Amino acid sequence: GPTLFAPLIRYANQLAIQSFQESRTYTILLILTDGIINDMQDTCDAIVDAGRLPLSIIIVGVGDASFDKMDVLDGDDKPLISRTGEKECRDLVQFVPFNRFANQHYSVLAAEVLDEVPRQLMEWAEMNGVRPC
Repeated sequence: GPTLFAPLIRYANQLAIQSFQESRTYTILLILTDGIINDMQDTCDAIVDAGRLPLSIIIVGVGDASFDKMDVLDGDDKPLISRTGEKECRDLVQFVPFNRFANQHYSVLAAEVLDEVPRQLMEWAEMNGVRPC
């Protein structure tokens, strides 16, 4: 079937809101993918919508497929823009191609996967007036 990220990200958006309200926690969504995505614009919209939420999204690409779309979602080179023209307010996505780290110690992969989370958390906290505990 088709690979759809947007419903998953929108669900994570709701969970992030609920989790923060209940226990002041920051949510990290981990997606493992083969690189195929069939709802690119809907996914961009969901990520842009998540910008002010206590959420980071980590995408790990597995296999040998093209991960060009995952690099776009990462937004390091060019911020995502929703179909309404809204530009993402912060980078909350980290993409890591598993094969680049497959022959290294697992700690190297772990470090790369989590590399942007501290900055993402701090940017979110600052933009929302939240002081991390």
